[in-house]
Amino acid sequence: MALYEHTVMSRQDISAQQAEALNDTIKALIEENGGSVAKIEYWGLRNLTYRVKKNRKAHYSLLAIDAPPAAMAEVERQLSINEDVLRWLTVRVEELDLELSPLLARRERERERERERGPRPGFDEDAAA
Repeated sequence: MALYEHTVMSRQDISAQQAEALNDTIKALIEENGGSVAKIEYWGLRNLTYRVKKNRKAHYSLLAIDAPPAAMAEVERQLSINEDVLRWLTVRVEELDLELSPLLARRERERERERERGPRPGFDEDAAA
């Protein structure tokens, strides 16, 4: 079986839950065709550099996949039919990177720094909620 990194961009007007459901659909397709998904990262709603099919933002997801080429062909065929998918990119890799992507690692570092600093002076958390 071959190893792949698969990135999917979906429309901005679907919810995060629908984007996660799309990831689950992709995972189910791959498993039905004899493959496995080692990692799924949902990157959230992000700004696009330029409009894609009249969208200024998109939900991004990254999947690390171990599957036969026929399974990836079926996934790409299904994504081409799905109206919620703007773009996708499948790259064959030598080995899967199962660590956090640089994007999520940076977010995690920022959260850690925020926790270490504690609450900001003059900021009332109860009033913000």
